[in-house]
Amino acid sequence: MTSDLSISALPKVVLHDHLDGGLRPETVVELAAEAGHTLPTTDPEALRAWFVESADSGSLVRYLETFDHTIAVMQTAAGLTRVAREAVIDLARDGVVYAEQRWAPEQHLTQGLSLQDAVDAVRIGLEEGVALAAEEGRTIRAGQLVTAMRHADRWDEIAALALANRDAGVVGFDIAGAEDGFPPSRFPSAWRTLNDASFPVTIHAGEAAGVDSIAEAVHLGHASRIGHGVRIVEDITGLGSDSPQLGLVAHWLRDNQVPLELCPSSNVQTGAATSVADHPISRLRDLDFAVTVNTDNRLMSGTSMTREMTLLVEEAGWTLSDLRDATLAAAWSAFIHHDERHALGEQIIAGFAEHGVQ
Repeated sequence: MTSDLSISALPKVVLHDHLDGGLRPETVVELAAEAGHTLPTTDPEALRAWFVESADSGSLVRYLETFDHTIAVMQTAAGLTRVAREAVIDLARDGVVYAEQRWAPEQHLTQGLSLQDAVDAVRIGLEEGVALAAEEGRTIRAGQLVTAMRHADRWDEIAALALANRDAGVVGFDIAGAEDGFPPSRFPSAWRTLNDASFPVTIHAGEAAGVDSIAEAVHLGHASRIGHGVRIVEDITGLGSDSPQLGLVAHWLRDNQVPLELCPSSNVQTGAATSVADHPISRLRDLDFAVTVNTDNRLMSGTSMTREMTLLVEEAGWTLSDLRDATLAAAWSAFIHHDERHALGEQIIAGFAEHGVQ
């Protein structure tokens, strides 16, 4: 059996990792004390367990409630910079060589920061994290995915913010939050603006809402990737049989190799999948969909890229070759230019080859 140790040494790419979902418990405790915010417990290990237990409810709504505590301690420039810096260091120590950190600046303004102040603070933190990782002998590249919250009416404003910072570390745009009742069609102007500016988009879809949400994401939102997208299986009849039949949306995703940012542990927590062993990621892989492996929220899921990959090996029968292929799919789906993707892909191939994966 492949060991967790060998997987930890493999190069990794994470496209779907929320900045406000990956804090160190110790940092939450320290920042909460500074902010006067009350936590369920001030013991870091007990708090770590609380986050996982609270998120492990099978409900996306309850899962999202855990963010009340992390967002509360990310309301100052210093707090945002620290969280971003530590996120990069932690990811690099896990073998991640490329990371996109998504977060919603509009949720971090209660202490007087402007949207631009918040983006600047995170940019500084990411840059500091990259530099500190290099001092540890680790190479990582990290960018921001600026997110608009679905239930708010600031999509156009946040899209403009993302575009204003496209040369300052913001690599793409996203919408997140409650999917049901808040489809991309609420603000078609945002998608027109981003598309006209040739700016990359990924959209949360196909997790709490179904196939229609995925169709809107790719057709109206011009999404280059789908955040989660696990419910595309509802557009495939006979999945797991010798002759599965794909519907129009499923065909579109596969024909165009639209990457799915799948997050096994998180999808199980929110009820989008029953277990890692039965997660649709394996069957979608076998049907040649562009599947990628991601963490979503490392704190809430008590996870890491090494853990997600290890679970796929131990519970879903994946091989190191499967992990390499999913990592390459992520590298070729990163919101960077073609030549940069090519270099990243070569780095992945070389790193896996060092561990006997040819």
